[in-house]
Amino acid sequence: MFRSLQNWAGFVKLSHTVFALPFALAAMMVAAREHRGWPGWRIFLLILTAMVGARTCAMAFNRIVDRRFDALNPRTAGRHLPKGQIRLPSAIGLCLLSGALLVASAWALNPLCFVLSPVALFFILFYSLTKRFTDFTHVWLGVALALAPLGAWVAVEGRVAFFPDVDGTTGLAAIRYGASVPVALALAVVLWLIGFDIIYATQDYEFDRTHGLHSLVVRWGPRNALGVAFLSHLFMWAMLVLFGILSAFRFAYWLGLFLILALLVFEHFLARKRDAQSVNTAFFKLNAAISIIFLVVVGIEVVFPWFRLRWY
Repeated sequence: MFRSLQNWAGFVKLSHTVFALPFALAAMMVAAREHRGWPGWRIFLLILTAMVGARTCAMAFNRIVDRRFDALNPRTAGRHLPKGQIRLPSAIGLCLLSGALLVASAWALNPLCFVLSPVALFFILFYSLTKRFTDFTHVWLGVALALAPLGAWVAVEGRVAFFPDVDGTTGLAAIRYGASVPVALALAVVLWLIGFDIIYATQDYEFDRTHGLHSLVVRWGPRNALGVAFLSHLFMWAMLVLFGILSAFRFAYWLGLFLILALLVFEHFLARKRDAQSVNTAFFKLNAAISIIFLVVVGIEVVFPWFRLRWY
């Protein structure tokens, strides 16, 4: 049983959940800031199940539609479907069930989440097809992942308000944050994904070019594409600065932001080497550290009152 669970976890790359989940939880905490970052166990667990459902559905769909390319690519030939470790009907069943889990979780959260759940499914699934016709597949992936913090925000708020409302009382409980806060975070996630997905795509430059698959790496070459990735990460950091300003964060967040900047610079230093070990370290380990640091410092700012700064 343990080997079977391990097999399925490897199929959907469960470890990569560390990319989207911390940003979703950070958005949840800021949206529920008047309750010290905790919207209640019910909403938290439903956000978690929606995230698991969405990510599992997206990854299973990606493996299904890419199985022929994966079998031809030496780097991916050992994946579960090409090797026969998981059968295609089982993968399709997992994809359908996890998509249903997302929709059911959204229905249990609030009406707006339920109405928007098909839109989320479209973006997270359609990404896997974009490499067949557009060089900007990285942007699609960024938008798909950026739905995580936006969805978590709507799960807590149950509405989309573009400007904060002040009800005339005092304290942070009087403020209902406007949509500018989660939108700034979502833009940061889009730019973050564009940057590190370009780094990841450099591994398959020759294969993608010879098999007619599209990416910015194929379009501009690895060197130029890595330059775009670096610029994307600089703008991502600027969006995190804006998110911190809009959220009225203080010391802990800004300290974390400088740590994130240092990790981004180191990530691109490694990416320039273009060997498998350096790319994997830059892609997974450093970005996992970035997302965890971000969640920790947002949690500190939200939970501990002495880090708060009035903005009105």
